[in-house]
Amino acid sequence: MTTVLDVELVAGRPAVVTADAAAEPAAWLAEHRAAVDAVVDRHGAALVRGLRITDPLGAEAAIRALSTELMTEREAFAPRERYAPGVYSSTSWPPDQPMCMHHELTYAAQYPARQLFCCLAAPERGGATALADGAAVLRDLPAELVDRFDRHGWRLLRAHNDILSMPWPVAFGTEDRAAVEAYLRDGDVEWRWDADGGLRTSRLRPAVTTHPISGERVWFNQVAFLNEWTMDPAVREYLMLEFGRDGLPFNTLCGDGEPLDRETVDLINEVYTAHTVRTPWRAGDVLVVDNIRMAHSREAFEGPRQIVVGLDRPTRQSKLSDR
Repeated sequence: MTTVLDVELVAGRPAVVTADAAAEPAAWLAEHRAAVDAVVDRHGAALVRGLRITDPLGAEAAIRALSTELMTEREAFAPRERYAPGVYSSTSWPPDQPMCMHHELTYAAQYPARQLFCCLAAPERGGATALADGAAVLRDLPAELVDRFDRHGWRLLRAHNDILSMPWPVAFGTEDRAAVEAYLRDGDVEWRWDADGGLRTSRLRPAVTTHPISGERVWFNQVAFLNEWTMDPAVREYLMLEFGRDGLPFNTLCGDGEPLDRETVDLINEVYTAHTVRTPWRAGDVLVVDNIRMAHSREAFEGPRQIVVGLDRPTRQSKLSDR
């Protein structure tokens, strides 16, 4: 029998579930897992609040209590610390720069259908992991923009080298070129090796998907987040002057090959903003997110911030031609 949880619903915030503070965190989560899953299925995310989780081992136990199958990350766009298989630190990103809305790993061969976040240290100011409903975003984007990306998908270009971005052995977790090529081939990724040992990749992915439970169509990509116009302006200007557009560590295009202008990227981010919900982190919080339905971001922050992340329910990336 599924336990019915008391869920707090406040406009502008994710659904909040209050846990028993006296309980052992992993045991409480395991006991109430089905009920937490039901909240996520209904609302897209559930913030479990009140647990006493104070260290990475406790965070790992909490994540494992709620997970189905944790997955190994490949092709990260920024470094993470690995605590255990499938359990990582949050992405290393400058604290003073926000991380824009995106669905995790939509460019990779596999993405997590769920993400699990556990807060060990909340920042003094900012730093929320905000959420936005991808179905609502899709409904509010201009029809002509949605139709274009629905037909053509989106393309991600990456350059792996020792100067500007993650070297390919770090991103792929191996120094074996043959293994990297096999992974890229399996994921329908085009690649070329540079004379200096760097690696460049290009892949086409769907920009819109259908949620497997609700049947809703969802704006599901990282086309705005990984685009040149979302970079810090000073960083983008420096990179363009020194290395040119082809030298950027990452960039996105419409799947038809056309670059995106600043107005289009700004528009996508504005629609995300209109549908954003957030609540400040508290130590011990566990946030469970439907990664297909909900995009997430990270706001700029001040003070220490420690979030442990689990990538759950690996799902094979679809081909644009298979949709």
